[in-house]
Amino acid sequence: MLGAVHGQMLADVPLGALLSGGVDSSAVCALMQAHNNLPINTFTIGFDEEQYNEAEHARAVAKHLGTNHNELYLSANDALNLVPELPCIWDEPFADSSQLPTHLVMQLARKDVTVALSGDGGDELFAGYNRHFHVPRLSSKLSFMPASMRKFTGALLTAVPAPVVNKSLGPWAKKRGVATPGDKAHKLGQRFGNANSASVDDLYVSLMTEWPSAHAVVVDGYMPTNLLDTRGSWPQLEDSVERMMALDAMMYLPDDILVKVDRAAMAVSLETRAPFLDHNLVEFAWQLPMHMKQRHGQGKWLLRRLLDRHVPGKLIERPKMGFGIPLDQWLRGPLRDWTENLLDEERLANEGFFHPAPIRAAWQEHCHAGVNNGYRLWSILMFQSWLEVQ
Repeated sequence: MLGAVHGQMLADVPLGALLSGGVDSSAVCALMQAHNNLPINTFTIGFDEEQYNEAEHARAVAKHLGTNHNELYLSANDALNLVPELPCIWDEPFADSSQLPTHLVMQLARKDVTVALSGDGGDELFAGYNRHFHVPRLSSKLSFMPASMRKFTGALLTAVPAPVVNKSLGPWAKKRGVATPGDKAHKLGQRFGNANSASVDDLYVSLMTEWPSAHAVVVDGYMPTNLLDTRGSWPQLEDSVERMMALDAMMYLPDDILVKVDRAAMAVSLETRAPFLDHNLVEFAWQLPMHMKQRHGQGKWLLRRLLDRHVPGKLIERPKMGFGIPLDQWLRGPLRDWTENLLDEERLANEGFFHPAPIRAAWQEHCHAGVNNGYRLWSILMFQSWLEVQ
């Protein structure tokens, strides 16, 4: 790890790092600062909504390491002002809503540096995503359920609006390593019925799928051949967690995470580097046994032990949040008019790309039934926004 970070620090231009306060970015920043006599530059994005805000954690890590820390808080108005630029930045209907804070943190970093290191890749190499731990456990508990019972359970999980669950169960869930429990319950519930069975592979596929069927939403829609649906091409790994990690590294990492980061950075002429993707580190990580990655209900066990040498555990040990935004709230509030315009029923019908009925139903559920369809709708909104500028 040390060699990978030091190798990525070679530059004849100002250098910094993106810091969320999580394990991966904190490890990168800690090793960078240990290699520098002067404070390194670190950058983070915050939110006014507490359940999505990691800026205070990043600030605490930066203070402990002694970095020159910079932060910017993102509001719904900032998002609304940035939305028209998204189709031009990604040049396709790219639909990861964390693209908003990602682009803004790149803008923030570019004011001071030309190259920024990130912690991307750590989750895929060291079993860091929540699904790497929860999906196998869930599979073992639900394997006896028929499809009808899973759908019923999914309906129960989405019966209470996500914000209500977040507010009422937030403190209890946080102590048990779960951030935004309402959002996670809704996400799980919406996908429960999509899985053909309660097997780990089926649950993984359902979690990686926003809309259950292209035919239901896209006019004359079909799903092109892809790795997710051609299981004969999956890596032949007996361990289900390793199988998920390998698929994440083959699909989610290059097709989402790296696309998001690279284009957001290049739009402001910032170069980003990911030390975790150093080929020597990748090869090393894949040789490690699973007990060096997962222990006691947590991933990244070895990374955490490395980080213990530089940062107190109390600054790091908290529920994994990801780089999410309060999308469900923003779509119901400041972004509502923008959303309503793009999802207008007559407009959708005239354009002829989507069936209006399921999209309008999802939008009405989101607005009036407390169902969090934000991430599902974002894919449609990004297509519509991209279509506007063609």
